[in-house]
Amino acid sequence: MLDRITSMQVFVKVVATGSFTAAGRAMCLSPTMITKHITALETRMGATLFHRSTRKLSLTEAGRLFLEGSQKILADLDDVEQTVTAQRREPRGRLRLNAPVSFAIRYVAPLLPEFSRRYPLVTVELGLNDRAVDLIEEGWDLTLRIRHMAPSSLRTRRLAPIRCVVCAAPAYLARMGTPTQVAELSQHHCLGYTLGEPGGPTRWNFGPKGTVSVPVSGPLCANNGDALREAAVAGQGLIYLPVFVVSKELQNGQLCPVTLDEPLVEAPPLHAVYAPGQSTPLKVRAMIDYLLECYGTTPPWEQNLPCG
Repeated sequence: MLDRITSMQVFVKVVATGSFTAAGRAMCLSPTMITKHITALETRMGATLFHRSTRKLSLTEAGRLFLEGSQKILADLDDVEQTVTAQRREPRGRLRLNAPVSFAIRYVAPLLPEFSRRYPLVTVELGLNDRAVDLIEEGWDLTLRIRHMAPSSLRTRRLAPIRCVVCAAPAYLARMGTPTQVAELSQHHCLGYTLGEPGGPTRWNFGPKGTVSVPVSGPLCANNGDALREAAVAGQGLIYLPVFVVSKELQNGQLCPVTLDEPLVEAPPLHAVYAPGQSTPLKVRAMIDYLLECYGTTPPWEQNLPCG
């Protein structure tokens, strides 16, 4: 079966050159092959495209209609190919980027103006979501996830380490005392994160693998780290969250780290997750490389922190 696009190109070339022979020379095809393409088109559509005579070709009414449509289709095809080719030369197009809410607000959104300056042909659509999004189903080009990545068809790139901290406001510690052992946490107000696993807001896990589990309770639990941070700053209790959620408050003394007798659980690193394929779109690769540059060896959320 002859390729329909090629047949369409042959038809347009025959019209432009005025003969099957001239079209064949222009396209490096034999007159027989040119005839086969035109015959295939006419057979498929059940219409005659040319009035044929010994001296010249002229278009039928069906031929004129088909010429108009063919020229538009072939022009659109050229545009698409040029667009795709251009995207392989330099980053361009809309980049749909999804990231956890607290992390995105502090350590993604502030970086985007410089990214746009470097790559003015890329438009970023930033989605903030703490749930696990379906990259393919929901049409995201790139997601940032803080988790241990299970084997899958998706591609991943480790961007930065993440660690957790237990902390509270100086006023709370002055009022309630500073715990030094995990067993003491049951006597404190502990503000729980409802999306935490596996214990949720009622158990905090310690030890490198989270094998030491202690019951906790408090006046507030929430599904967002920013809300818990603000409550802790106001003196409502202790929080156990990733450092990036509270780094600025630790730096300015609004929150103080608490050292306990058990090590904190090892947090999963920050990963960039993107779709599989033979080649990664330049806009995706540019964003990943840019984030790697910004986060560096010591991520900004780990800098200038008090000891604790």
